[in-house]
Amino acid sequence: MLSDRTKKGIERAPHRSLMRATGMTDEDIRKPFIAICNSFNEVIPGHVHLNKVAQLIKDEVRKAGGTPIEFNLIGVCDGIAMAHQGMKFSLASRELIADSVETMLSAHAFDACICIPNCDKIVPGMVMGALRCNIPTIFCSGGPMAVGKGRNGEDLDLNSVFEAVAACTAGKISEEELHYVECNACPGAGSCSGMFTANSMNCLCEVLGLALPGNGTLLALSEERKEMWRAAARRAVEMAKQGGPLPRDLITEAAIDNAFTCDMAMGGSSNTVLHTLAFAAEAGLDYDLRRIDAISRRTPNICKVAPSSRFHMHDVLRAGGIMTVLAEINKIPGALNTEVPTVSGKTLGEQMEGLSTQDPVVIRTIENAYSQDGGLAVLFGNLAEQGGIVKKAGVLPEMMVHRGPAVIFESQEAACAGILADKVKPGDVVVIRNEGPKGGPGMQEMLAPTSYIMGKGLGNCVALITDGRFSGATHGACIGHVSPEAAEGGLIGLLKDGDIISIDIPNRSLVAELSEEEITARRAEWKPTMQEISGKWLKRYRKLASNASRGAVLQ
Repeated sequence: MLSDRTKKGIERAPHRSLMRATGMTDEDIRKPFIAICNSFNEVIPGHVHLNKVAQLIKDEVRKAGGTPIEFNLIGVCDGIAMAHQGMKFSLASRELIADSVETMLSAHAFDACICIPNCDKIVPGMVMGALRCNIPTIFCSGGPMAVGKGRNGEDLDLNSVFEAVAACTAGKISEEELHYVECNACPGAGSCSGMFTANSMNCLCEVLGLALPGNGTLLALSEERKEMWRAAARRAVEMAKQGGPLPRDLITEAAIDNAFTCDMAMGGSSNTVLHTLAFAAEAGLDYDLRRIDAISRRTPNICKVAPSSRFHMHDVLRAGGIMTVLAEINKIPGALNTEVPTVSGKTLGEQMEGLSTQDPVVIRTIENAYSQDGGLAVLFGNLAEQGGIVKKAGVLPEMMVHRGPAVIFESQEAACAGILADKVKPGDVVVIRNEGPKGGPGMQEMLAPTSYIMGKGLGNCVALITDGRFSGATHGACIGHVSPEAAEGGLIGLLKDGDIISIDIPNRSLVAELSEEEITARRAEWKPTMQEISGKWLKRYRKLASNASRGAVLQ
């Protein structure tokens, strides 16, 4: 066993003495050591129940013949950190989490690991750390939140609250109605109920083979999810005894292709691109945006989930779950690599065998797809020489092609104030810059400005581009991850108010209508603009972060 290096032989008597101080017995020490990598805290709704989840999992590990050893990691709630300086720390926290997983697993010689994440950067951070250590690891997330309910029985989620803020500001609803939405949109524990970043990543963990089927869709407080947690605990002990599969056995080029195929089929959060590129980097794979766009062009969008439709994660579960989405896409010859292994011990193909949609309105057939290409698209052009990402599944048909004058904001905060103050008019292209990994620093999520555009009734006539990124709850003609970013000399940093920007999503084009002579002249006068920061961690992050086209990993 891997743990023998800390517990076997007479020279390890001091080590065992310390283990006994934690309550271990001779029998406990003889068994495989199973790390319980938890992320419980009382800040994040998706994590507030994970102390109870960890206890359930530890009990099952003991029953299966292992010794569970729990440690906890930090986590940022993107929703609570949104639209103020706290959001600068969200993406950066991914790196701290990855480093912490690497530290704990490397220092303490575990035989296997059970990762219990749920929201936003915690999932990818744990995956990155697991890839570095490469011991048998299984993911079992906390699960999605149930939907809230409006006065008329309509589904509510976190995005409903952001849009209600803008609607209230515009005088379309009362403060009383806003308060009702606030109090009813998020009814309890779990990751926010739409196909936002947390649920997108939890679904992709299924496809990558890191988690058991149901990881992305079984509701957080359901009895079915409890059984999935127990099954994951039992499987982790088996993997410890068998010595695998290992994370790097699972995260291969073929598996990442599968993950992006699922992502395109469902139109998941654009943040999945950022994080999965980081997985590829940790696994030593050369994977780029053009490969992702090629997958998008050949993968039909067969499932739309909030914010791109009225459906939520419980609807996807009812229709058959993520494996059913894959089973439908697998009808296209060569669309998936079905022989890849998974932590279940079965191949991906075996896991989806015999499945078909239980609700063709939620998970459509390939013949009735929303579109014949994917829910995410990668745009290129002089404004995005290294690429930009748009959640195509959330874009209205009339905004697939748009041309308009730029309205420049130097930060997310300035954009929020400007949109609420009616500085943005129909036909405009909002440009939010200096919000990339270096310029921000930290590449803030921008749910607030995009929600304000929607709440102002401008979603069908205003586009937005940024070198920052968006929440998974964002919808509309919103293009993020523009690379190179402004802080490293990208053209987005040279734009002026009134410059005409041309967006053509079907043809994957993002262009500023400027001559090469004008661009050269502006570049000669350009000086980098970076937002002021005081904290030591963000200063270190700024120095080391790569741009979004490389996953914003530290160099």
